[in-house]
Amino acid sequence: MKKITIVIPMSPEGKIDTLESTKKQKNVKVIVVRGLNPSRNRNIGIEKAETEFIAFINGHTILSENWSMELEEFFKEHPEIDIVGGPQLNYEGDNMFAKATGYALGSVFGGGNINKRYKKGKLDLNADETSLTSANLICRKRVFQKVKFDEKIYPGEDPKFINDAIKSGFRIAYSPYIIVYNRRRGSFFRLIKQIYNYGVTRPEKERFTETLKMPFFIIPSLFLIYLILIVFLTIIDELNLLILIPAIFYLLLNFYFSFINCIKSKDIASFFLLLLIYPTIHLGYGLGFLVSTIKSNLKGYIRE
Repeated sequence: MKKITIVIPMSPEGKIDTLESTKKQKNVKVIVVRGLNPSRNRNIGIEKAETEFIAFINGHTILSENWSMELEEFFKEHPEIDIVGGPQLNYEGDNMFAKATGYALGSVFGGGNINKRYKKGKLDLNADETSLTSANLICRKRVFQKVKFDEKIYPGEDPKFINDAIKSGFRIAYSPYIIVYNRRRGSFFRLIKQIYNYGVTRPEKERFTETLKMPFFIIPSLFLIYLILIVFLTIIDELNLLILIPAIFYLLLNFYFSFINCIKSKDIASFFLLLLIYPTIHLGYGLGFLVSTIKSNLKGYIRE
């Protein structure tokens, strides 16, 4: 009897890369739901599922060979846990740019406090949205009696789902042994679009006072404002060299982490890509967050 249903939300014409890896799993049933709204697709899959556990991955997610075995073993050892997820590591078949993106997101400089999503961390039986994504997320069916995916938000619907689950009293964990391999964005344009949209979604899913509790999400926008200030002061010829100290410090950090991560990954060729990918992540997210915050405040002001 199948114990796990894997729900894969897909666009109407999207290509599925993951099916071959699901065939290697034990006690697994796969439901592919196509549509333009990923959250709606997942919710439809939830309604169709009849198994004890319901898992979510992406169409470009490759499961590790022992994924289902590790999952079942985890829930046997931790019956108190309702939701578990694990890291989404680099896929070996990706191009150099995509792999370098994974190195960046898995570092503290590129991923900050969410870098555990992209590398193997430590077991955490009190996890939250900073550790998990819907590319590798498994829930007991009882969770969906209280919580569903918000169909008004994309991307960022998975962090909201996890936060809603915590508020509803469910226990959430991160296991470094439940591993998938996720295809990254393969070009700067696709990466910028992805990260910008992540920034846009944050103010849409929660109030600014909530985001203040996690200042990591605000820092990129503050850095972007700082760079705009430098440009403005340069134009009006009022630039004091002391104001450049944070920018110089950032460049040094960028160089340091690009070097360290290309060494750790044993991929020396990724160094020059990382020098560009880190600012792309920081400024792309900062711009999206800033634009979305301004729009939200303007809407509130107009209503008043």
